[in-house]
Amino acid sequence: MSYNSNSTPIATTRANPASITCILPSYNEAENLPVVIPKAYEYLLQFGSEIEFLVVDDGSRDNTVEVAQQLAEQYPVSLVKFSRNFGKEAALSAGIDHANGEVVIIMDADGQHPLNVISEFIEHWRNGYDMVYGVRDCRQNESAAKRYFTKWYYRILNKIADIDIHPDAGDFRLMSRNVVLALRDLPERSRMMKGLYAWVGFKSQPVYFHVDERLSGMTTFGLKQLSSLALTGLTAFSSVPLRVWMVVGAVTSGISFLYGLGIIFKTLFFGVDTPGWPTIAASIFFLGGIQLLSIGVLGEYLARVFSEVKKRPLYIVEQHQKHDAKAQQPTPAESE
Repeated sequence: MSYNSNSTPIATTRANPASITCILPSYNEAENLPVVIPKAYEYLLQFGSEIEFLVVDDGSRDNTVEVAQQLAEQYPVSLVKFSRNFGKEAALSAGIDHANGEVVIIMDADGQHPLNVISEFIEHWRNGYDMVYGVRDCRQNESAAKRYFTKWYYRILNKIADIDIHPDAGDFRLMSRNVVLALRDLPERSRMMKGLYAWVGFKSQPVYFHVDERLSGMTTFGLKQLSSLALTGLTAFSSVPLRVWMVVGAVTSGISFLYGLGIIFKTLFFGVDTPGWPTIAASIFFLGGIQLLSIGVLGEYLARVFSEVKKRPLYIVEQHQKHDAKAQQPTPAESE
């Protein structure tokens, strides 16, 4: 996927989508859903009348499920409830698996994704793009350490992997039906969705936007989740971390061989005695550290393989409440 904003437009013109599914992955979003869904519904009506909000509850500890069910009495809301918390990547995958719209939009349930950007998404889709994704124009609300890590992580990942991910892109995006069906066909369970969006390809276009403040609550996607996602990205899309240890082993062996020749040369021709214990101890600790590090990398890949061969489901749905598309949907006046 290219994130060049100057990419050539495609000579395809589409009308408004026949149907739109808006996926809202939710974890403890009971306070935000009653604000986000009515506003989003009223905004999306300009693009068509067949609209569905798909709330994917990722094991929330508050009354997110009850709020979604109440909203379903007035708005076109479907609900997928997990049996426990499976993580945001699983929630995104479940949304994609259950989305029926000709166009599928993914947005956060906390109100941070501005609705006016969706009109740009739709316009690019009309012009033939199958994937239109939001790119944050500013990360000043994040710590300097997180910005630095993000920048270098994606720079390294894009170098060693066969995909190209914009470092400031997120899950806020529009996808055509072709993209949705392609994502459904991917079988892996260790997932980094941003990488999978890039891997499936299709004609894509970025749209820059400013992230709004959360309506309420705090993000639950912390350092542990970010670290796990970063490891998944490296191991799922590149084998370079494995191959690099062949190079490290070859270089280490070469240095050790040259060092041994140097010791023999000094001893035979100059009579220089090399202290044995410090040299041996330093060599053992050095090589031991390299071996443990390489074993750790191998173990990370092996853990991913172990997870895949168990073939456990990516998520378990405890409840699926589907919106009746034939039911009368509220008009903008009724939704206010």
